[in-house]
Formats: sequence, structure tokens, C-alpha cells
Amino acid sequence: MSAKSFSQAVENVVTVEYAQSGTSVNTDGMGMREMQRRVFEERAAQYLLIKAPPASGKSRALMFVSLDKLFNQGREKVIVAVPERSIGASFASTKLMANGFFADWEVEDFNNLCTPGASASKVDAFIKFLHGLDPILVCTHATLRFAFERLAPEDFNGTVLAIDEFHHVSADTESNRLAALLHDVMRGSDVHIVAMTGSYFRGDTVPVLAPEDEAKFTPVTFTYYDQLNGYTYLKSLGIGHHFYQGRYTDALDEVLDLDKKTILHIPNVNSGESTKDKIEEVNTIIDIIGDVESVDAESGIINVRRRDTGEILRVADLVDDSNPKRRAETLLYLTDVAAKQRDGVDIIIALGMAKEGFDWPYAEHALTVGYRASLTEIIQIIGRVTRDVEGKTHAQFTNLIAEPDADQDEVTVSVNNILKAITASLLMEQVLAPNFDFKKKKDRDDKSTAGEIKVSGFQEPSTERVKQIVEADLNDLKATILQDDTFARAAIGGSEPETANKILIPKIIREKYPDLNDTEVEEVRQRVVVDSVVKTGRVREVGDKRFIELANRFVNIDELSINLIDSINPFQRAFEVLSKSVTPSVLKLISDSIDLTRIALTPNEAMKLFPTIQDWAKVNGRRPDRRSKDATERLYGDALMVLQQLKREQKRKELAGDE
Repeated sequence: MSAKSFSQAVENVVTVEYAQSGTSVNTDGMGMREMQRRVFEERAAQYLLIKAPPASGKSRALMFVSLDKLFNQGREKVIVAVPERSIGASFASTKLMANGFFADWEVEDFNNLCTPGASASKVDAFIKFLHGLDPILVCTHATLRFAFERLAPEDFNGTVLAIDEFHHVSADTESNRLAALLHDVMRGSDVHIVAMTGSYFRGDTVPVLAPEDEAKFTPVTFTYYDQLNGYTYLKSLGIGHHFYQGRYTDALDEVLDLDKKTILHIPNVNSGESTKDKIEEVNTIIDIIGDVESVDAESGIINVRRRDTGEILRVADLVDDSNPKRRAETLLYLTDVAAKQRDGVDIIIALGMAKEGFDWPYAEHALTVGYRASLTEIIQIIGRVTRDVEGKTHAQFTNLIAEPDADQDEVTVSVNNILKAITASLLMEQVLAPNFDFKKKKDRDDKSTAGEIKVSGFQEPSTERVKQIVEADLNDLKATILQDDTFARAAIGGSEPETANKILIPKIIREKYPDLNDTEVEEVRQRVVVDSVVKTGRVREVGDKRFIELANRFVNIDELSINLIDSINPFQRAFEVLSKSVTPSVLKLISDSIDLTRIALTPNEAMKLFPTIQDWAKVNGRRPDRRSKDATERLYGDALMVLQQLKREQKRKELAGDE
């Protein structure tokens, strides 16, 4: 497929270009990148929280901080816990002195517990390490949890406990054993904690930390914008959607660009998008690519000849798990060869793999079938293609999503998936945009400057707690807001902007930060709304003035006010993308599904109105329009929509045998 036809097939919600300044990948006299320098400046903190995107160098940042704690802060041991064994390789022994640091990171082989083997032996090795003289150990989250069952919190005195992929923790200590462990050692020992994550928000609505625990951490935030704007080679990133009806395999040829290094994530077999035969799906995908020429006996890489150009493409199948030895060989090849050689592989087909911690620098296109319920998972998938490598100028994430079908029972599920996919993209747009410093405009002559925007009526943070939230947690708060079903439907579904901005957002802020008073809630609310509106606007310079496009009109930046911003829906463009990407009938179905949640009529009330509606239709020769200016006709139209939904639900129950 040509690049031209691909761009026509996919409607990008987000397209961001970067300066290629090189600042985020260049190192200083101690071998530290920009993010690592920021972290090292806070090395004395007892509880350190590092929020930085994939490929920013979090593992090495931990090495710098941990070695300083061992040599200069009186700590005796460092324990690094990772979510899965494959990620443990990121914390292997590393020569740091060659680049100017004062010590090397050295992990003895027997203290690397991210190797195959029984969990019991690893727990024994963990406990032996705690009572021995060696300074550094690497293990999985699971090993840490199991070991803690045989330990007391005070056993962690004198240690540094580093938790990688910290979003695996949850404030729900009843169900999350890692969270309970963290809670106990923070209260029962003098442990130092370094928490690291590339996507702080979880897929569910449970916070990562309880507010009282989170307040103890010193955050260091290095944004996606900081990272990508400081790259040397990668110039732009696009995030888009393509909608299909029927089977996803029939739509793949519209979005699978064979000229791009691609990771294709097929849907889970339990999802609505799956054909329920994952092996046949892989065969179909390979058939779309071309004809199989051979399969490499050592790596399992499939050599496929393209039908259009005759070129041989190397395809890795990580879906077929019938031969664990073969899949292990393929994974080893991807790690040892493909991660280092541009021609090592061209397309990776995966299901549940090639996401968190997976390193393929040359990947240009992440093509994902079906909505991913976790924003964290989306961030991780996008992170697979945002590595900076020579020859790669654009990275693309495409979500292939099923359109709802009025004749099918799962209309509500399909609509919800579309809305959540769009809102996930909107969150990424916020994450990928540069940060501005917002100030209150004091008088008419108080002008905005580069990087600073002054807003009339704006309330600046008045407490340290509000400052901490707006400086370190703003994207996390936006994730919570955009994951809220009520807010998503209001923002995309055409509700008055004031409803979302002044009612729904404050409600969510109060739930997330119950310790805030009304003044603090309003200060956080204003920052969220102002930041969101400005980041989705487009700035244009005309002479010595700057204008920002808001709600399809240009406004002088020096004339921005909080009242004006509160009157704007910052996410309206998402609905515009939907309008261009789906057929009018599907768009109406989506709109009706959103509106259905706002109708106050009960099914019984709608059924009582049905005879009257039939009479009305006979007199007028048409069905009532729920968008009519006449209140009675709107009521009848609403009643019909409620009855249609009731009919679909009854049909679904009958098919399920639930009479």
C-alpha cells in the first residue's frame, strides 16, 4: 500500500511535529541525558516518583540514583522489581564509569532473579540476598510479593526498593498485594523507594496511590513532549483511527502499509473483534502480505514475498503459542538481532505481547485492532514506535475499530469503544503537546510572552497542594476525567461546554482529591480546562500578534479570559473526526446512543406513549423527529428510541436463553 492511500484511509486525531533539538538524547559529562539529570537532582528524596515515557532512560536514571544512595547516602542494598522477566534485562550490569560516572552498575548473575526457574527457589535467593553482603538484586514483582510473605517490614531497613512500571500498583490494598506491601514497608521501615512509570494512570479508575501516600513522594515528570521534541531523528507522530464493518481482516489491506516497519496487535480471542480463530487470522494477514517463501529454522521468522513489489518481507509470528520453544527462539531473535539490525524484521504480529518493555527501535507503525480498555496499554503500544533511530522520521499509531451496526445487539458496546478510543487519543494529544505556564492577567497591558499565557479571571494556585497537582499530576487527572463515561459522552456528544467544564470536571476533581477545599478545586479545574483548551487550539502569528483557533474562530491570545474558555468544548474536534470517518447512518447511531443516556423516560412511560405516537405518525405521514423544535414531537422521538433499545435488549436475552 502506498503512503498516499494509507493517509487517505486513516483519519488522524493527533498529528504533532517536533523540533529535533537532540536535547533528550545527548549526554553530559557524567553520561546522563536530560531526564536523568532531572532525576539525579532529586536523589536525596526518600520517596522518588519518576514519570517519564518509554525510551527516556528510566532504568539508567535508577542506576545513577541507586549508586549514589549506596555510596553517599548510607543505603546498604538496592532491590529492583520489574513486572515480567524480560524487562529485567534493562537493569543488567552496565559500565557507567566509561561515560564519566563515579561507579559502575554491577549485578551478580545469581542476584538476577529474572531467569527461568521455580518461584520458591527465587524467594529463597531473595531472602538470602537480604541477609548477605551483595548490594544489588533484580527480581520480578511476583518474587517480591512472595518473598514479603516470609518477611517483616523492618527487614527492608537500609534498602532502596525500586518498582519499575509503577502503574501495576493500586491504591486498593485489599486486592493489590504489591500496593499492600508498599503501604506496609513505608510505615514499618526506613526504606527508600524509587517508583518509575511511563504511564502513571491505570486502565481502571483506581488510583495508583492513596492520597496520603502519594503526598510523600517527590515527583520528577519528563513529558512525552520533552522526550520527542528533544529527539534527533523522529520528526512527527500521528495517532488515528480507521473504522470498519464486518471482519477486521477484510479491512486490513486499507491500513497495513507494507512499506513501514509494523507491529500488528490482533484482538483478544474473547473480544467482539476477534474471529475466534487467532491462527487463521495470522494466516489471513500473511496472505494479505503475499506468498510464504520459507521459514527460518533457527528464528522462526517467516519470509513472505510481496505480491505488489516482489520484495521479501520478514514476518515474526508471536501469536501461535502451540510451540513454546519456537516462540522463545523468535523472541530471542527479536531481542538479539532485530532490535539491532534494521533489516532483521519487517512486521511483527502479536497478541498480548510486544507491548510493555518490548524494544524494537525501528518500528514505525503500531496497528492495533480493537479498542484497548486500558489507557496504560495504549501508551505502552505507542511507546513501541516512538524510539529515536536514524532513518525514522514519522511514527504512527492506528486503531482499527468496528463500526456499530443497528441490526446487531452490541450497539452500546461498539459505541462505547469508539468513544473511549477517541478520548484516549485526546488524552495523547494533551500529553504530546508542549506545556504552557498560565498566569492571571492583571490589566489590559499585561501581555502574554513565549511559553507563558495570561488569562483574565484566571485563579493561580494558592497552596502547595494545588501547585503539586498542576505541575506533576495534570495528565493523570485528565486521564481520570476522560475515562469517566459521563464526561466522555457529554464532551463528544454535543452537551453545553459549561456542563462539562463547570459541573462534571469539578465533580471528578473532588472524587480524585477529597482533601481539596472548594477554592483549591476551582483552581485545579481552571488549570485543567485552560490547559486542555489551549493545547487543542492552533496558534497562528500575524505580525506581532498571536492568535489561537478555538471552536473554529481565531482569538487574540492577549484577549483570553476564563469565561471565554469555559464556553468552549476542548474536545469538539473529536466529533468532527468521527463525522469525517464514519457514514452518516453510523454517526446518527452513535449520536442516538449518546443521547439515549440523557433521556429521562422509563420503558413503561415510553410504552404508554406508543399508541399516541402511532396516531401521530399516521396524521403526519412520518416518524417523529427527536431533533424537532416542537417539544411534543421530540418527546415522541425520544420514546421511540427508548423502545428500540428495549427491543434490542429483549432480542439479546432471547438469544442468550435468558427469557
